[in-house]
Amino acid sequence: MDVTLHLAQDPEADELLGRSPLAALVGMLLDQQVPMEWAFKGPRTIADRLGTDDLDAHDIAGRNPEEFAALLSEKPAVHRYPGSMAQRIQQLCQYLVEHYDGDASAVWEGVGTGKDLLARLEALPGFGKQKAQIFLALLGKQLGVHPTGWREAAGAYGEPDAFRSVADITGPDSLTKVRAHKQEMKAAAKAAKAARAAKG
Repeated sequence: MDVTLHLAQDPEADELLGRSPLAALVGMLLDQQVPMEWAFKGPRTIADRLGTDDLDAHDIAGRNPEEFAALLSEKPAVHRYPGSMAQRIQQLCQYLVEHYDGDASAVWEGVGTGKDLLARLEALPGFGKQKAQIFLALLGKQLGVHPTGWREAAGAYGEPDAFRSVADITGPDSLTKVRAHKQEMKAAAKAAKAARAAKG
């Protein structure tokens, strides 16, 4: 895995995401309740604070939870909720150590079908169906991982030029389109909620 991603909109952070399967998974895990760029910059920040050039699942899994949480909480914090996210990252790394000998790329390498890959991603701590489908779409669209039926397994996120998620971000223009789509979805959800409340 050695591609150029543009998810953090920061050259050093994106360089790490493009060559480190674990960094990409951790970025995806962090991508909730904060701006996308902030989430995907997280792995680089964590690596810098650990004094390494990459993330190591064995190392992170074995760290003292309080110390690791403190590392993520340093200003600027890696996430809006650094303590709970530190715990989730350690759970993810512990799972990878237990099931894949700490090798994040083993989650998707050699998987025959998109359905199987989706099941593997959904089994990861912190990954629900939507997050798993978005990451599957990212693997297929930008990281050259193409098991049979991957687009179908990724659902709407797998559609070409969908601009629904991080899977479609290749630069500032596509980031703007994805952000606009997310705002539309939020507005629609808000309107639906208001309509339900009015009926009630």
